[in-house]
Amino acid sequence: MEHHQVAIYLAALAVGGLAGALAPSLGPGLEHAINPVLGALLFVTFLQVPAADLGRALRDGRFLTAALVVNFAVVPLVVAAMFAFLPADQAVRAGALLVLLCPCVDYVIVFSGLAGGSGRRLLAATPLLLLAQMLLLPAFLHLFLGAGLADVVEPGPFVAAFLVLIVIPLALAWLLQAWAARRPAGRQVADAATTTMVPLMAATLLTVVASQIPRLGDARTDVAALIPFYAAFLVVMAFAGKAVARLFRLDTGAARAIVFTGATRNSLVVLPLALSLPEALAPAAAAVVTQTLVEVLGMPAYVRLVPRLVPDRTAAG
Repeated sequence: MEHHQVAIYLAALAVGGLAGALAPSLGPGLEHAINPVLGALLFVTFLQVPAADLGRALRDGRFLTAALVVNFAVVPLVVAAMFAFLPADQAVRAGALLVLLCPCVDYVIVFSGLAGGSGRRLLAATPLLLLAQMLLLPAFLHLFLGAGLADVVEPGPFVAAFLVLIVIPLALAWLLQAWAARRPAGRQVADAATTTMVPLMAATLLTVVASQIPRLGDARTDVAALIPFYAAFLVVMAFAGKAVARLFRLDTGAARAIVFTGATRNSLVVLPLALSLPEALAPAAAAVVTQTLVEVLGMPAYVRLVPRLVPDRTAAG
């Protein structure tokens, strides 16, 4: 499965797209399954990150600074350059800003790891990225759109995501690591769990796409104009992330992780914020969902292309 993982992920995306289009009534139920399946995927990912490695990553100030720079200096500049060309609808613009200005803190760790990026460094950066986006998002929204939307940002969704998708899976992974270090049965369970990575990733992609396509509803036409911008963002941030990594002289694993954190966005966390907007701004949620779909489609390409964009200099030498 690992050898054919990209093909498996593309098949999962296709099945999810068909399910979402042909059976939209499944959407609400599948949406409730996103966090459990994503939490399971992250548990398996964290199982492969020893606690000692995470401790070392927390002391890597150069990587943490690079992650902050790419997400809260470079990304806003890229968004500002795109902003004048976005559709004029204020709700669509609001949704695009909500999603593009918030870095991903969950499945970015998985995708980055698949491309040889440093998952432990991204995991160590997660609390910092969450706190920074909670604090800076209101200021960014005020800067781009005025004072009207600054109050929509509440800490609840961010805190809940951190607990459900980071803290709980990480604690369970460390408990299993401790058991595996002491008992053969624990090692067997840990080894079996790590073999589920590809099926869990496929299940996550299928669930996200199938649950989110029905959310587009009648707003599909309104937000379709955003697709080229979201795709362009992925392309631009690949090279921008590489430039930031080179500026901070990061090693290959850290550099690939910076490319991924700059490109992936926190759509599953900001969607509740978009849904809480007044009815007049309802298309904002569809704009967030559209970004999710474009990004999920783009990630298999990132997994394959980022190692070419940021080659392993050690191996080459």
